[in-house]
Amino acid sequence: MAITKFKEVGYTLSKLLDDIQMGEIGLPEIQRPFIWPNTKVRNLFDSMYKGFPVGYLLFWANRIGDGSRQIGTDVKLRVPYLLIIDGQQRLTSLYAVMKRVPVVRNNYQTEIIRIAFNPLKEIFDVTDVAIEKDPEYIPDISLIWASDIGIFKLVDSYLSRLKSTREISPEDENKIKSSINKLDNIESFPFSILEISGDATEEEVSDIFVRINSEGTSLNQADFILTLMSVFWDQGRFQLEEFCKQTRIQSENKPSPYNHLIKPNPDQMIRVDIGFGFKRARLKNIYNILRGKDIDTGEFSDKRREEQFSILKSAQSKILNIQTWQEFLKCIIQAGYRSQDMITSEITLLYAYVFFLIGKYDFNLSPHLLRKLIARWFFATEMVSRYTGSFESLMEQDLSRLRDIHSSNEFVAYLNKIIDETLTDDYWEITLPNELNTSSARTPVLFAYYASLNLLNAQVLFSEIRIPELLDPTIKSKKAPIERHHLFPKGYLKKMGINERRIINTLANYALVEWSDNIEISDNAPFEYVPKYEKRFSTKVLNQMYYWHALPKNWYNLDYGEFVQDRQKRIAKVIRKGFEKLNM
Repeated sequence: MAITKFKEVGYTLSKLLDDIQMGEIGLPEIQRPFIWPNTKVRNLFDSMYKGFPVGYLLFWANRIGDGSRQIGTDVKLRVPYLLIIDGQQRLTSLYAVMKRVPVVRNNYQTEIIRIAFNPLKEIFDVTDVAIEKDPEYIPDISLIWASDIGIFKLVDSYLSRLKSTREISPEDENKIKSSINKLDNIESFPFSILEISGDATEEEVSDIFVRINSEGTSLNQADFILTLMSVFWDQGRFQLEEFCKQTRIQSENKPSPYNHLIKPNPDQMIRVDIGFGFKRARLKNIYNILRGKDIDTGEFSDKRREEQFSILKSAQSKILNIQTWQEFLKCIIQAGYRSQDMITSEITLLYAYVFFLIGKYDFNLSPHLLRKLIARWFFATEMVSRYTGSFESLMEQDLSRLRDIHSSNEFVAYLNKIIDETLTDDYWEITLPNELNTSSARTPVLFAYYASLNLLNAQVLFSEIRIPELLDPTIKSKKAPIERHHLFPKGYLKKMGINERRIINTLANYALVEWSDNIEISDNAPFEYVPKYEKRFSTKVLNQMYYWHALPKNWYNLDYGEFVQDRQKRIAKVIRKGFEKLNM
């Protein structure tokens, strides 16, 4: 008979919640943090109330000490023996409602989940303003399990409120008491637990998770590295999560990592930790290194694990330094990228941060030189989508070559060499114009064009206002101050027999205009609306504006197909001109 890696154990809901509160059951957050929407929490209580099965829970027996997180905010009383692998959403939801503990949403905002119950109809609902005022509902079922209230007092309060609005028959009163008592007894609901043995490896745990949970997200190497941090360096994981949380919260009174370019998650910042600290990109290799594994012998050592975590701690202290982070973000702004809307690859931005950190701490580059270098690097790698697809492999290769570099001059030359080998004359004159032949609204080359217009301090088409002013992410209004406008409007092209969306919405048919002009232009033919707007400007100003917006003289009289091909080449030239503003 095969030796199993698990055993099946029965728990009641009250036993589960008590063990969570006491710290017998811990939460390593091996999955990405995720809290169900309130409607799923409502459905969970409804199923349990009706006696329906709600699935297995998967636990991992792990006696490694004091890093495991708890559901809720109470201080744990014991070292966790069981770690929750699958069932995090269910248990977090049940604990949050029945213990009235706030949950943290994906946006890092806290919320008290309030589920309502109608004892007469025996239905659950998510509490809202209407339900709050409806006397037929108990607006928050957590009151049933609140020790300072008690079920009898709650029943009396509910009946008193309901009787103030209408007559209650003896049958209805009995139904109400029976329903509330049935809900109270949900604490005895039985759960089946699959408990994985403590000698199972993380790889085996991941495999088991995937095999029994077809709807679950596969666990990846970042998940396991975060779990290792939970076990061996809980403070480091907390710092990482807190940093990511603060990137989303604007602060006026103290330094903050808040910004308009990226709101990273912990598993993304782990890649910066690994890239800067270990000069590696493949997380699988680092996971084994952090466990203390000798790559040659395959043996594990506590001393080796402590040494590797020491490297990680040193790297993360620099990575999460707010001043350093904000200095790096200035590089991205200097490259012409002003907001998160312009970033198509967050991994490209974070890898640029890795090179920024290497330049700053390993090669001591001056702030001015480093900012110019990383601005060029990000512009180039973002525009050509360098880190898409098998990005780990390419970054691993880029970092491995740094092992032969020993001076700041060599480091600068190395990055510039990659840029120059990527952005050849053939790229600018052939590849880039071809890539601009697209109708995609989110393509790297489009935002490279916008970045170039920022760098060139260009005016908005047919406006005296500069593009950097209207692309400022701090400007908030109901209508965007600047909009993409079809130079050859859709309605006009359809009248000309051009109906294919891809052709109408090609990138070369768009220009940035003020939203008021966009509304006014409507579907008018270019030869009708353009002369009117040209009268606003002198010939010199108009020629410069047409250069920025890649428009030839009298473009509005051109054949549409000819116009599109000509403008693709002109846009490529403007992008190149913008990039040249970053030359060192």
